[in-house]
Amino acid sequence: MHEFRLLAAIALTAGLMASASARILDESKFPDLKGQWDRVGVPNWTPAGTPPFTPEYQAVFEANRADMKNGGAGGVPSQYCYPQGMPMMMNFYDPMEIVVTLDVTYILISHVNDSYRRVYTDGRGWPTEDEFVPTYAGYSIGKWIDEDGDGKLDVLEVETRHLLNPRVYDASGLPFHTDGKTIVKERIYLDKADKNTLYDEITTIDHALTRPWTITKKYVRETKPNLIWYFNDCAENNRHVFIGDDSYFVSEEGFLMPVKKGQKPPDLRYFKSTGK
Repeated sequence: MHEFRLLAAIALTAGLMASASARILDESKFPDLKGQWDRVGVPNWTPAGTPPFTPEYQAVFEANRADMKNGGAGGVPSQYCYPQGMPMMMNFYDPMEIVVTLDVTYILISHVNDSYRRVYTDGRGWPTEDEFVPTYAGYSIGKWIDEDGDGKLDVLEVETRHLLNPRVYDASGLPFHTDGKTIVKERIYLDKADKNTLYDEITTIDHALTRPWTITKKYVRETKPNLIWYFNDCAENNRHVFIGDDSYFVSEEGFLMPVKKGQKPPDLRYFKSTGK
């Protein structure tokens, strides 16, 4: 009986090991995306040209720009430590790392509160609204494809939904529709002539636009040894404050200050007057 149990245990262990080995990632079939990636160019959407906004959201954008000129945040929530979210986080305000596994590709960015993205590549479907609460990074489903037919996977196609508002494209205040129905599609791939250059073709489908809008982001791999990774926490020494529907600034002395000419103080109904 003892020998039977021992043989059964050995067989079970061998079966588990075989199953586990079958799930090991074959790195030779995937592009080499290891290392530290930095953006090329300015971190905004202006290279894509004029946004194809509807008249309503063109007016929103112009109002955001006017608010910025007057000292306001111009509808950019990251001014107050909110995450940039998708697709603004792909501007790479800090370097990125990509970790490829069998079922998930992780996009890691240590900037403000945008710490990572999970791109599920296990063939799953979209969660319902009851199953997933919208987030700034959203929910991303991807698929690796062999575009040139050489037997190796070379393009990661990604679609992101379930995005939380408010969000903008970049620090210029380019707005998204308030209905929260944004869909972001990406094609991420290495340059065939330079394996240290990475591209992300980003297409936004949003009801604030008259048509889908596409831009291609370019990143380069840092090749020097002993890479240093920084973590940028915007909560540390952040002096921007959002109260009600308005923004304020905290002075070096710790007092609330206006950011716009003629700006009224916030509602102080819950503070008792000192009578002085």
